[in-house]
Amino acid sequence: MRYFIEFAYNGKNYHGWQYQPHSISVQEVLNKALSTLLKQPIDVTGAGRTDTGVHAKQMYAHFDYDNVINSDSLTQKLNSFLPKDIVVYRLIPLHDDAHARFDATSRTYEYHIHTFKDAFIGEGSWFHFHPLDMDKMNEAAKILFEYKDFKCFSKTHTDVRTFNCVIMEANWKKEGNNLVFTVAADRFLRNMVRAIVGTLVNVGLGKITLQDFREIIESRDRNKAGFSVPAHGLYLTKVVYPYIQED
Repeated sequence: MRYFIEFAYNGKNYHGWQYQPHSISVQEVLNKALSTLLKQPIDVTGAGRTDTGVHAKQMYAHFDYDNVINSDSLTQKLNSFLPKDIVVYRLIPLHDDAHARFDATSRTYEYHIHTFKDAFIGEGSWFHFHPLDMDKMNEAAKILFEYKDFKCFSKTHTDVRTFNCVIMEANWKKEGNNLVFTVAADRFLRNMVRAIVGTLVNVGLGKITLQDFREIIESRDRNKAGFSVPAHGLYLTKVVYPYIQED
């Protein structure tokens, strides 16, 4: 039987989601916990990859196990066994061809910026004290809806068949001294969100115009886009599947 696991993690202490031979990853920790508790080798497949230091408020993975699992009991055991920066919300039995990566219809990310020094959120938000024009950044964000090819925001030398993504949501909101950028799409390229945010920040600083932003996308050239903002402000917040209902 195939099981989906819904969980979250603080990415500070991990070299991303995906297994790394010489560095600790979230996937490795989850594999070890499940293998220990289920008393057989378990290898989970995640909904996608997050880079070193990136967080997930909602993440899914699937694994196969021959026997029936008491989902509530295993969830409780996992949360007792796992480190404090990984939490499991639920396990969901599904059909055998359900796939955590390929069946996801959309993913949503948030990027958090705080504009006044804060002693408590520094590890989960990027401190940027220069004034940013949020209205201009939102105007630029709307331009993303006009395009599908986002090679300019992709990490170079990445092995993908296409750079096309359908962006469904992109906006900035102010929450006190904090700015939050939300972006949703059917798929994301490696480093894409951090590069988009860095380029939008350049718009907010007045370093580039809205027309410049449009020309950067059309150039398909990563060197012309903005810098990648620090990983610790980025969160995967939602993954949607046609056969999983939100609690």
